[in-house]
Amino acid sequence: MTVSNSSDLRCDGCGQRASAEHIARRLRRLEWATRYRPVHIHTLLLGGVAPREDAEFLYAPGGGFDGEAGDLLRATGISTAGKAAEAVHTEFQGAGFFLTHILECPLEDRDSPGDKVANLLHEHLQSVGSRIRRSLRPRRVTLVTELPQSVVDDILSMDLGCSVVLDNGKPFLFCHSTEGTGFSRFRKLLSAAERN
Repeated sequence: MTVSNSSDLRCDGCGQRASAEHIARRLRRLEWATRYRPVHIHTLLLGGVAPREDAEFLYAPGGGFDGEAGDLLRATGISTAGKAAEAVHTEFQGAGFFLTHILECPLEDRDSPGDKVANLLHEHLQSVGSRIRRSLRPRRVTLVTELPQSVVDDILSMDLGCSVVLDNGKPFLFCHSTEGTGFSRFRKLLSAAERN
């Protein structure tokens, strides 16, 4: 009988080799996100790779709302000014939004080459697609972080059971340089999708 080494285990949330710390962090973040999952998800915001820092992870209880978390809140029109983190999370949930990532964990190797990241994304797509169809069941999916075009094409070819909303065939990218136009296009497309 062979005993497998913990470093041989793969995380079911990202496909990377999983240490005990990796699994503990994944479970903690999963618990945070599940707490604010809407009963009926109107818009599933789908990112590529989960952010490394908890302050950038939307559902972190500390409510730093830095980086990706802050960008997504501004894009959806949810203000954090003068609000406790729980109130912001509840407002995001009440609007029918839920955020998840194809790779639910940050990259272990910060300097991973692009092709390695693309391979991990491709390898994990089928399980993500299955989760979207069977468990999350949103009305629509919106891609909200930079992804290789081949991954976008694979997502579009999948049967997710709902429509996929893109920004001129690409994921929405939210950053300070595109804040005005990117955010307004995002909100306009979401409201148009809501009417259909």
